[in-house]
Parts: sequence; structure tokens; C-alpha cells
Amino acid sequence: MALGYVGVLTIRVEMPWVASLKEKRALVRPVVERLKARYPLTVARLDGLDAHDWEVIGVATISNDYGWVEETLRMAADYIAREGPYRVASEHTEITSLGPDGPEDVD
Repeated sequence: MALGYVGVLTIRVEMPWVASLKEKRALVRPVVERLKARYPLTVARLDGLDAHDWEVIGVATISNDYGWVEETLRMAADYIAREGPYRVASEHTEITSLGPDGPEDVD
């Protein structure tokens, strides 16, 4: 039986009409900060930081309840899609079990 589950969500957002990094940050950063405040998640801007028209947002959470991890990541994906003035181009969710049925500790 698994001790717990780690869930990771990555979402690529695109905004081809944006002409500067400053403008893109003004669109993406508030959504990331509100997501952190609203849900028990770790959230980071992962890729596309030097591109003005796209970015990858990463979200992670951990729990002993698989369903909770799955639902929390789904709520985060829905929130990102709904709250930002951009288009979600792709989304990937991965949930990994911890313990005897999952990755082993490395000492």
C-alpha cells in the first residue's frame, strides 16, 4: 500500500498577441500568486520565462489520498484556464505513489 501520492501538473499557456516580457508577466504572475493563496499547492513559472508569448506553469501537491491529489490538480488546472487572459495550449498531469509501491528512498 502506498504511503502517499505526489501530483504534478504542467500547463503551457500561450498569448500570441503579447509583445513584451513585462506585459506577459503582468498577465501570468497574478494568476500564479492567487493560485498559491487559494489552494494547498506549490506553484512555479517553469519555462518560457524569456519568451514573450508563452509560458509553462508547474503545480505540485502531496497527500495520502489519491483522489484528493487528483481533484486538487483538476481544480488548479480549471482555475488557471479560467482566470488568465491567455489560451491553454497543453496540460499534463502525473501522480506518483510513494512508499512500497512507489519510488524508493535514496540515502
